[in-house]
Amino acid sequence: MKRIIGWLFILGVIVSIVAAFGYLAKKSRTAPVVFVTESPETTDIIKKTVATGSIVPRREVEVKPKVTGVLTKLTAVPGQVVKQGDSLGQISIIPDAMQINQAESAVRAAQISFDNAKRELDRNEALFKTGVVADAELQRYRTEYALRQQEVSSASSNLQLVKEGATRGQAKTSTLIVTATVGGMVIDVPVKEGYSVIQANNFNPGTTVAIIADMDDIIFEGHVDEAEVAKIKQGMKLTIKVGAIENDKLEGKLEYISPKGKLIDGAIQFEIKASVTLKAEIQIRANYSANADIVLDEKKQVLAIREALVQYDGGAPGSATVGTPFVEIETAPQKFAKRPVELCLSDGIKVEIKKGVALTDKIKIPENAGPAAMPSMGGPPRK
Repeated sequence: MKRIIGWLFILGVIVSIVAAFGYLAKKSRTAPVVFVTESPETTDIIKKTVATGSIVPRREVEVKPKVTGVLTKLTAVPGQVVKQGDSLGQISIIPDAMQINQAESAVRAAQISFDNAKRELDRNEALFKTGVVADAELQRYRTEYALRQQEVSSASSNLQLVKEGATRGQAKTSTLIVTATVGGMVIDVPVKEGYSVIQANNFNPGTTVAIIADMDDIIFEGHVDEAEVAKIKQGMKLTIKVGAIENDKLEGKLEYISPKGKLIDGAIQFEIKASVTLKAEIQIRANYSANADIVLDEKKQVLAIREALVQYDGGAPGSATVGTPFVEIETAPQKFAKRPVELCLSDGIKVEIKKGVALTDKIKIPENAGPAAMPSMGGPPRK
């Protein structure tokens, strides 16, 4: 019995060893690598750079009051379309006591001079009738009388201006009425009735009563990084994506590139401006945020592949020399051959193939190229 148990133990050890060797041998066999392939396609290649900015009116005017006072009436409303000369509000003058005193003094002085000139004229006209005074002398007194009469009128008007801000007969041209200096849409009214407003002068820009803009002439204002500004030029086309408009884009044309950069968020940025072609079905509001794709170059319906499929041969490691571009073409199932290619325009994802690849070829996807993404890809999944 002991002998049988011993033989069974030895047999179990032998079977365990054989099974272990069989498992290790099976695990050591490497599964064959099956490569995925992609085919070229005919597509559009557009090389572009992106500028961030906003949609703004080309002409935007701030309307200032002509006098200092209190805004007693405000008729301007945001969104209102106005013409040049339309009334936007009315101002009530708060007269200064010192200015009123000086103006009243000037009226009294002018009146005294006028009364004296009138007496002299009356006396000399009587003497002229008797032949004592010559005609030339009388004309001098008449001129003096007219001048003093004008001084009284001028001093009285000045007093009325100081007190009321307007003279009789000014009507709509009165400085008390704030009028639109240009035609367009009122896009902002930063004041309310009862606000104190200041006229523009050498020491103060004045209070803005309303901002008027021509909303039919819109431009894109944005900034481009200094690394991209050398690639763009006036006249280039832009495709503008407005943040508030989801399913549509606007077209534009580059008009201006700033000759001087500005430091913005730690980087040198150059300002650009572009005209925008409006669409009737899209309502544009001032200061919409937007991104503009500036088309640097484009090719229509050219043979292209993913740039990740292109490999390079012959470049020295660590040097600036990239080497000769090539792709691996499937010559037989899972058999590939190198084929040099001539590259052209690239948008960073797809690259135009000028020579070396046909539309019917199947190109091997390298291990570092990422998953297949083009619709014309073929072959079994990579294992």
